Amino acid sequence: MKKAEIRKKFKELRLGLSETEIQEKSLEIANRSLELPVWDFRFYHIFLSIAEQKEIETEFLLHILQGKDKEVVIPKTDHKTGSMHNFLLTDQTVIKKNRWNIPEPEDGIEIPANKLEVVFIPLLAFDKKGHRVGYGKGFYDKFLAGCKPEIVKIGLSFFEPVEEIQEIYSSDIPLDYCVTPEKIFEFRN
Repeated sequence: MKKAEIRKKFKELRLGLSETEIQEKSLEIANRSLELPVWDFRFYHIFLSIAEQKEIETEFLLHILQGKDKEVVIPKTDHKTGSMHNFLLTDQTVIKKNRWNIPEPEDGIEIPANKLEVVFIPLLAFDKKGHRVGYGKGFYDKFLAGCKPEIVKIGLSFFEPVEEIQEIYSSDIPLDYCVTPEKIFEFRN
């Protein structure tokens, strides 16, 4: 399938989920993530959910990270440059929604991308080779290109993979894992 078709299909599928389904599936994804071999690292990057887009509720995963005393880093997008800045999440962090309803830190302690070790990535869909489809702005591919090569890239999805995403570009960075409510898909060789 082409990316535009996949975006349309999976946006519709997500919009069809009830609030209860989103909460239940998000909790299952968070619990399943405990099976990942990634809990010995220190710096974890995680997105804050856009409720209006019916994204996976990452609050459950945030609680796990904080409960394990991990350094949690959250993104702030710069739509002028197409880049993301990363800020340490602390008790003093003020979160506000930007004009696209993305919850973001106002400011704080900026963490360079090369310090990050694990990143949880939002997506609309993924395929059996670990390629993903997001909203199409390229924020995460640009961000991941600035991270160290060994960073562990974990997608979170309500749905199972599609067979194959067409239109894969050299700038598209594949996932190492994707966690769904039912299972973990591994793409590392």
